[in-house]
Amino acid sequence: MQRTLTSFFSRAKGVAGGFSAAQRTVTIIGVAVLVLGAIALGTWITRPTLTPLFSGLSAADASTIVEQLRSSNVQFELTNGGSTILVPEAEVYNQRLAAAASGMPSSSTGGYALLDTMGVTTSEFQQSVTYKRALEGELAATIGAMKGVKLASVKLAIPEETVFVVSKLDPTASVFVETQNGVTLSTDQVTAIVHLTSASIEGMKATDVAVIDSNGTVLSAVGTGATGSSDKQTSAYEGRVQSAVQVMLDRIVGSGNSTVAVSATISAESAEVITETFTQSPEVSPLSESKNTETYTGTGNGTATGGVLGPDNIAVPNGGSGDGTYNSEATVRDNAVNKVSESRTVPAGAVARQTVSVAINKDASPSVSNAEIAALVTAAAGIDAKRGDAVTVKTVAFNASAAAGATQALAAAEQAAAADRTAGLIRTGMIVLGILTPIILALVLFMRRSKEERTPVELDDVPLLTEVLPAVPQRAIEVQPPPVLMPEPEPNSMDLNRRSISQLASQNPEKTAALLRGLMDERQGA
Repeated sequence: MQRTLTSFFSRAKGVAGGFSAAQRTVTIIGVAVLVLGAIALGTWITRPTLTPLFSGLSAADASTIVEQLRSSNVQFELTNGGSTILVPEAEVYNQRLAAAASGMPSSSTGGYALLDTMGVTTSEFQQSVTYKRALEGELAATIGAMKGVKLASVKLAIPEETVFVVSKLDPTASVFVETQNGVTLSTDQVTAIVHLTSASIEGMKATDVAVIDSNGTVLSAVGTGATGSSDKQTSAYEGRVQSAVQVMLDRIVGSGNSTVAVSATISAESAEVITETFTQSPEVSPLSESKNTETYTGTGNGTATGGVLGPDNIAVPNGGSGDGTYNSEATVRDNAVNKVSESRTVPAGAVARQTVSVAINKDASPSVSNAEIAALVTAAAGIDAKRGDAVTVKTVAFNASAAAGATQALAAAEQAAAADRTAGLIRTGMIVLGILTPIILALVLFMRRSKEERTPVELDDVPLLTEVLPAVPQRAIEVQPPPVLMPEPEPNSMDLNRRSISQLASQNPEKTAALLRGLMDERQGA
């Protein structure tokens, strides 16, 4: 094995010694590129997979945890401005347990952990504030665990319960969310935050939660819910109606032959409506009836009836002779009625009024009339004539210049994109070619030198050379036969041998030199 390596290095040294300055430079560059590529590949393959240990850390917590990782000789990486720490996947759980044992991160000791430090002498006000802080911390930690959320903060406004207040106010909450770079919360995520917060507080409704992002955008407003402001609600409603009507018209008059414009008014007011309805019974009269009758008959003389006051100051009749009759009769009849009481809560976001305008291309020649199109649009858009909705359908000539310009712009954009892709492929190919060219050139030169050194020549093909050098063993060296036949030897063999060697050297000097070097190596070895 050692002899083989020595022979290989000796041959490589000999080949490198025959290189020119340019060939040596190219070979060195190729070898350097191969070594650097091998090192980079090995580093990338042996690099461990990093997993977040903690995210959303404060500067103090991150510094403490980094010092702990350094003392434990654990590889780590800081991202997101130092708020996220990445460690090898095999070390995640061990380091989390170590951090928890030392009370890190300190921000995680919020939430219900605040209740653990409350003493017996804590006042009622401190208990109330601490409990609210615990709820805020738990909600913030839960929301912060959502995908795309970098930091979350929750503030609760819970009214104090007291017996001296007749009407009780509903609790409200405000949630501040900071997302990661390039991440925008979807409507489903905002709805999840709203319902998570409202369901965690007793008596809180989903419309009592406000969500604001780090850009100052209101994602959910109090009173309107997670759908956003009234402008967003209006735009969303108009977009849905316009899309539904446009899809229907494209199938009737063809794509590009119609346009739809929707204008809607969304009410931002919420109200509670109480309705009482009175209905009469069908078997009775609709009116109430009241009757009072008095009748007096007789022949009295008009003498006042008198008497003597008794012991209790009550007049006692003296037996006057009155001859008269008095009769009184009263009748009251009230008919029963049916009463229905209804209480409804009208949330904000109801459609107060909407109008739909439809323009049909005159050149499209639709098979339906404008009245039929108006009827279809009325049904598709949910037009209500009682609230003042209106639909307008007109047939007009469309301007095709904008469409032609748009088509040309799209074609130009596609050509530019194709040119960019081609240029990118060319750049990539040139880079790869620049890297592979010196490597291939070095390999070709190396193989050529090695082939020249190892070209076999049969000594039997040179008849006079074996007689001049009888001590040289037979070697498998192949030489192209000379195009001119050698003359037969004459009595003066020395001259003929010189002539044969000269002719061989003139025809193939490199092969002759290789043969001579091999003979010298064999003699030195002997």
